[in-house]
Amino acid sequence: MSNMAAPLAKYASFRRAGDFIFLSGIIAVDPAQKKIVRGFDDIPDEVANAIGRTGEFSCDYRQEAILAQSWYVLESIRKTIESAGGSMNDVFKLVQYFKNLDHFPQFSHVRKMFFPDQPPASTVVEVSGMLPSPDIVIEVEATAWLPENRS
Repeated sequence: MSNMAAPLAKYASFRRAGDFIFLSGIIAVDPAQKKIVRGFDDIPDEVANAIGRTGEFSCDYRQEAILAQSWYVLESIRKTIESAGGSMNDVFKLVQYFKNLDHFPQFSHVRKMFFPDQPPASTVVEVSGMLPSPDIVIEVEATAWLPENRS
């Protein structure tokens, strides 16, 4: 994975408008490798264990897609914000799109790893589908405040 979320088509990963950074919706896809994150095998082992891999197939199978994709998306947001010169502390708003709102508790668990102190303002929406594949279960867009003349 690169240092910044890469778009799947011809649009910007993020745009600066004054002191604000607006990230495009990020999904769990690495376009360079043409790979969709589908589960724990697609993320580092230590991360999979930290976010909830149990080693029990019946448990992991039902939760691994949302847990792994949640981590990948938030990690991509972190890397993108850092490439713009900021940190996750600068993110003040998330919009989360779920194919199934029942996945929100798993996402929330992972989100706490990225925002341990003060979570950003949040909007949660359920949608019928996402590009490029039915395997995508979450998309997140972020807005950060990052003054251009930060000292």
